[in-house]
Amino acid sequence: MPAAKQTILRLLEQSRGVSLSGEQIAQELNISRAAVWKAVNQLKKEGYRIEAVQNRGYRLDPDSDLLSAEGIRSRLPFNLPLFLEQSLPSTNQAAKKLAIEGAAHGTTVLASGQTEGRGRLGRTFFSPVGAGLYMSVLLRPEIGSADAVLVTIAAAVAVCLAVEETTGIQLGIKWVNDLLLGKKKAGGILTEGITAFESGAVEAVVVGVGLNLTDAPFPSELDGIACSLFGSGRPCVTRNELAAAILRHLFFFAEDFPARLYLDEYRRRSTALGRQIEICGQGVPPRTARAVSVADDGGLTVRYPDGREETLRWGEISIRPLA
Repeated sequence: MPAAKQTILRLLEQSRGVSLSGEQIAQELNISRAAVWKAVNQLKKEGYRIEAVQNRGYRLDPDSDLLSAEGIRSRLPFNLPLFLEQSLPSTNQAAKKLAIEGAAHGTTVLASGQTEGRGRLGRTFFSPVGAGLYMSVLLRPEIGSADAVLVTIAAAVAVCLAVEETTGIQLGIKWVNDLLLGKKKAGGILTEGITAFESGAVEAVVVGVGLNLTDAPFPSELDGIACSLFGSGRPCVTRNELAAAILRHLFFFAEDFPARLYLDEYRRRSTALGRQIEICGQGVPPRTARAVSVADDGGLTVRYPDGREETLRWGEISIRPLA
C-alpha cells in the first residue's frame, strides 16, 4: 500500500466514526487535497467504507470491519511485521513458511478466512471468510521444548483477556487449548514448534488463534459443540481492535514466558478443575478421573478413583456432565 494511502487509513482508523477534513489530512501529510481524494477513492475501491461529507471531510464507518495492517498497528504500542490476506489455506502454514525463511519475532499472519484451517490432533478448524478472526504469530522465545506448552497457555489467556477487555464476554479454557463460551467451543489455540535438528532447541513457535465471531452454517459434526461470540448479532468490536488487543496481551507475556504471569489466570478460567473428566488418547482406553490442579509446567494433575495422581502433559480430556 503506498505510503500516503497507508497513512490516511491510519488516521481514519484512529478517528473511526469522526470526520477528518481533506485539508487537515493534506496538511499533515504535506500532499495536495487532490492526492487525498485519490487515495481515499482507492481505499473505497478496496472495500473500506469511507464516507465523504461536504464541508466535513472523510469518515471511516464505525461499523466497517475490514482487516487492515493500519487498523491493527494504530492500536499497538509497538510495530510488528503484519501480513494480511482475504483467504489462506492456513495462517499457521503461512507463518511457519515465513519462520523457515528467517522472518522476525512477532511476524503475524491474518486472514479473513481459511480453506484448510487446522486444530489439534489433525482436526480441521471451520473458518469461513468473514465469520471469525484467524491469525498466527511467529515467536522466537528462549525456552526449552519442555516449556513449549506454556506458550499455548499464555496465548489462551491472552485471547480471553482481549475478548473480555473489548467485549465484556468472559471465556473459559478447557485444558489445554479450547476457548469456551458456556459449554460450547468458541475458539482455540494451535501452537506448533520449529526445532533445530542437531540441538533439539526450540528455534521458533507459531501460535495460531481461531475465534468464531458470528454464526456461520457450521458443519453437522459441530452441532451442539461450536458457537460464536456474537451469534447472529452484530459484533461490538472490529477484528482489527480484537487482533490488536490479543497481540498486546500476548507480547506482554512473551517478554518472559518462564515467569508464568498468565498461570493463575489460566487456572481461574479452567473449566475442568474440580470436575470429573474423561481422559482420551495416549493409546489407551478412556479413563475417568477428577481434575485437581494445573501444574507449574502447564500439565493437568488428575486423581483417579483409586487415589493415584498423575500429571498429564499431552492428550485430550472431555468434561463429564454434572450429576
